[in-house]
Amino acid sequence: MSLFTLENIAVSYNKQHVLKDFNLEIEKGKLVSLLGPSGCGKTTTLRLIAGFLQSDEGKFLFQEKDYTKVPVNKRNFGFVFQNYALFPHLTIFDNVAFGLKLRKVGKAEIEKRVMNVLDIVNLQGFEKRYPKELSGGQKQRVAIARALVIEPDLLLFDEPLSNLDANLRESMRVEIRRIQQELGITTVYVSHDQEECFSISDQVAIMNKGVIEQLSDPATIYKYPSTKFVADFIGFKNFIDFDTVAEREGQIELKKGDYTFVIQKDGEMKNISGKTGAIRPDNLQIRAKSAADPLPPNGLFGQVNVTTFLGRSYQYVVETAIGNFVVNQEMAQPLSMGQEVILEFPKDEMVLVD
Repeated sequence: MSLFTLENIAVSYNKQHVLKDFNLEIEKGKLVSLLGPSGCGKTTTLRLIAGFLQSDEGKFLFQEKDYTKVPVNKRNFGFVFQNYALFPHLTIFDNVAFGLKLRKVGKAEIEKRVMNVLDIVNLQGFEKRYPKELSGGQKQRVAIARALVIEPDLLLFDEPLSNLDANLRESMRVEIRRIQQELGITTVYVSHDQEECFSISDQVAIMNKGVIEQLSDPATIYKYPSTKFVADFIGFKNFIDFDTVAEREGQIELKKGDYTFVIQKDGEMKNISGKTGAIRPDNLQIRAKSAADPLPPNGLFGQVNVTTFLGRSYQYVVETAIGNFVVNQEMAQPLSMGQEVILEFPKDEMVLVD
């Protein structure tokens, strides 16, 4: 059952559309991430849900009630900001209690709820400290506690980990997921970090220029991106625009000029209408070519143009008759510039996208 729905939303700034005909449904208890590059509309969507801005067109339905014109102070939503937004002159207790005091909650109830939520975010014993005495991760926990203490109907995160270092981001995203699952609270999470979103979300909405290009669970998006934009955004850096696509006995035959490729169709592959093939650099196979080597199935002859050392593997840019391809592969002895090679496209690793 959907907790809330955005219907045909349009938002514009200076007559430029940021969102247009935008639709989104989120089920109760789920964590849904809005993921995409800067300017795609994800933060605008979050601010619209929070009530910080109004749409030009469309409806926002929450628990089957029209929230389109409901002001922000009438929406019982918790918002976790990118920059923490803590009051430096207040203790941690008073920072967390701030929303409850505005709601005229009794002193005993405030004490109970603040101490309970500090326990949830693992900040027991920190209530008398001030923000300047905390690390970045601890400040973010305070911001989360402040959002949770009002017992919100919806929890909203706006790039909450972008100010933290890499190791702290990793531990904090685990904490956010733990808290969300422990409380069962419906959450909308905005980020431009693919790994961050995929690791904590029930569903991810990939956004581009104010529209959702794909909304699905992380595993499906990772394996079966539906559009070229989504594929490129999540790491499919090799594309082939095929001339013809035909389904034959559970497989899909693809032709590009004089070359024929076959990919395996399985039950999870929804898109067989696209004519663009996509494959990740890690999934392409590369090996040195000898003079006697024939062209293998799903293969291309090529020449190494660029070699880059990545640490665990080498990355190659290979020129072929139908374009350049990027390949990542672990090798004890790297291939050299100008070396003749064979590329092989595993039939269960290439997907079709629109």
